[in-house]
Amino acid sequence: MLMAVLDDLGKACEVRPGEDGDAVQGVTPSYVAAPASVAEAADLMRAAAAHGLTVVPRGAGTKTHWGAPPDGCDLLVDTRRLRRIVEHAAGDLVVKTEAGLPLDDLREALAGSRQQLALDPPPPGGTVGGVLATGTAGPRRLLYGSARDLLIGITVVRADGVVAHAGGKVVKNVAGYDLGKLFTGSYGTLGLIVEAAFRLHPLPRATAYVSATASDAGQALAMAQALLHSALVPAAIEVDGPGPITVAALFEGVPAGVVPRAEAACGLIGGRTGEGPPGWWGRLPDGEVLAEVHALPTALPALFAELDGAARIRGSAGRGVWHVALPADGADDALARLRRHGTAVALTAPAGVRLDRWGPIPVLPLMRRVKDQFDPEHRMAPGRFAGGI
Repeated sequence: MLMAVLDDLGKACEVRPGEDGDAVQGVTPSYVAAPASVAEAADLMRAAAAHGLTVVPRGAGTKTHWGAPPDGCDLLVDTRRLRRIVEHAAGDLVVKTEAGLPLDDLREALAGSRQQLALDPPPPGGTVGGVLATGTAGPRRLLYGSARDLLIGITVVRADGVVAHAGGKVVKNVAGYDLGKLFTGSYGTLGLIVEAAFRLHPLPRATAYVSATASDAGQALAMAQALLHSALVPAAIEVDGPGPITVAALFEGVPAGVVPRAEAACGLIGGRTGEGPPGWWGRLPDGEVLAEVHALPTALPALFAELDGAARIRGSAGRGVWHVALPADGADDALARLRRHGTAVALTAPAGVRLDRWGPIPVLPLMRRVKDQFDPEHRMAPGRFAGGI
């Protein structure tokens, strides 16, 4: 039986037996396949469907420890051979790529045209598809938005092998079913992302960072709000603390504009300027449990108060998106306290630690209906997402 399945999968693309190093949070796949084109990916998914295999997509593997462990993983789909830039329409500020393309490679390719995909998600080394599947974004989400804001078109392969498209390669294209928003942050539970088109921005000719130390979370909020409501247009406003609490801002543009804006920001918050960021900038805090908190920016002092110095908080003081590093002992209680002020999701947790990863989900019945529509047999990354989806 195993050889028959391996033969059928092998007719679609490169495939091999799974090994311990391929395990997704302790779940070792029976097979690992690596399609090199959309057509191969579709053939592979049709073969998987014919044998009723559970499927987990993987890019560079930088975030396979995020989300819940899969309930099953018969087939791991490695997307790293899907790494082409399909089209770069520089005049339209649009790029279309395959899902396995590393963001670092895309950044280097676009730099030649003085353009950028304005995403800087942690951790580094991820792929286009991985960033979309996990819905991650970095400090510059304040000015440019997140991956779902920059995404203008997507191609996916459904669980049954059917290729579906939505959006396009034109920024103003709004026709069709918005698969992009559904698939962004879905952890591979709806289908396999194979291509994506993004809106680009010009590469800034100058950057400057301004940072200041706050006496407490209240002052940190006051600094962030002063920057946010000024006419200085920071690309990012980040906070890191406790011990001490630091507020840092990034300014981008042309040298003649960046320098005076950074100097004005220094005067506004009593900070200092530098060409490079603080060492913690754009990095996830270290902890046994990593949580992502979404709350109003004004909730920052309350979040620090809830944790009482027992955990590190780092993230966007402008957008109200923070990453919190928690000790495993008491993490569930800490998540419950954080949820008084917004949403708190445990992205990572040690094996065996019991906690409510997702918290209350009012739209869970709707999410289940969407799952049923796209993956009726529940074979795509089963159990990885909220509510066991």
